[in-house]
Amino acid sequence: MGNVRAKQTSYTYGPVPSRRLGLSLGVDIVPAKICTLDCVYCQIGRTTRRSSVRQDFIDIDAVLAELAAKLKAGLKADYITIGGSGEPTLNSRLGDLIDGIRRLTDIRVAILTNGTLLYRADVRTECAKADVVCPTLDAAEAAVFEAVHRPTRGITIEKLVSGLEQFRQEYSGQIWLEVFLVAGVNTGARQLEKLKGLIQRIRPDKVHLNTAVRPPAEPDVRAVPVAMLEAIARQIGGNCEVIGAPPAAVGDEHRQHAQVDVVSVLKRRPCSVEDICTGLAMDRTEVMKHLAHLQDLGVVTSERRGDITYFQIRADTP
Repeated sequence: MGNVRAKQTSYTYGPVPSRRLGLSLGVDIVPAKICTLDCVYCQIGRTTRRSSVRQDFIDIDAVLAELAAKLKAGLKADYITIGGSGEPTLNSRLGDLIDGIRRLTDIRVAILTNGTLLYRADVRTECAKADVVCPTLDAAEAAVFEAVHRPTRGITIEKLVSGLEQFRQEYSGQIWLEVFLVAGVNTGARQLEKLKGLIQRIRPDKVHLNTAVRPPAEPDVRAVPVAMLEAIARQIGGNCEVIGAPPAAVGDEHRQHAQVDVVSVLKRRPCSVEDICTGLAMDRTEVMKHLAHLQDLGVVTSERRGDITYFQIRADTP
């Protein structure tokens, strides 16, 4: 397949608060939403194109130029995080991007990946350029893997686990493995015991338990209660922990950000008012003003989950 040069106004978003990475500047290098999986819990929504074919999706030089401009303007972040609206390892120039980031800044680089392409040597080599790689392992059996992830043809639980094991053997950086739990789907005693065994084989530096906090792709996905998450963390043991709330913002709390920054963040994931305030260092009153205006325009919708209201861009927004 030929190159796909996606047109978009911005390749970076944030910095936004990350429960794992502190203050994170996101870098989006795959058009929404191209992924190897169509996970039932995905906060970005249903996958529009499932694929395992790596492509040169976007102009990496344009991404680096945008990052350079942000750095010149005084960007402060704990990590530059490659993730975004699709599976980033599908971009065949991932390694070139990380090399370019290294030339621009000493800020650490993280990759958020579902890990499904780590069975490929080229993907492992490129991911190894990052400081932290955050893959996902949510299932220990093929049937559960299919139910949770709805993978594209050729992607299997066996390839995922094999790739993670090989990557651990080759990579000296940090592997922070996320285990996303869906109540009643991958929380049974047999499944958890098997997951524990796989985790011991993969030997990640950290294990992060997560569950549905923001609105998921499928409305019937149920979150796992915190008490149960904590019990599962104890069962897995060692370096396993439940992901907590986003940390407080760092940097100048009085900086003003344009409405376009709010839109840019919401295009990537649903956020609460507090998420936006923290990530963009904006006053709550200003955030509410922008959200009200965007709702009046029909650009933003809201959904309440538990005690928190999340805002997101309408799916049919251009």
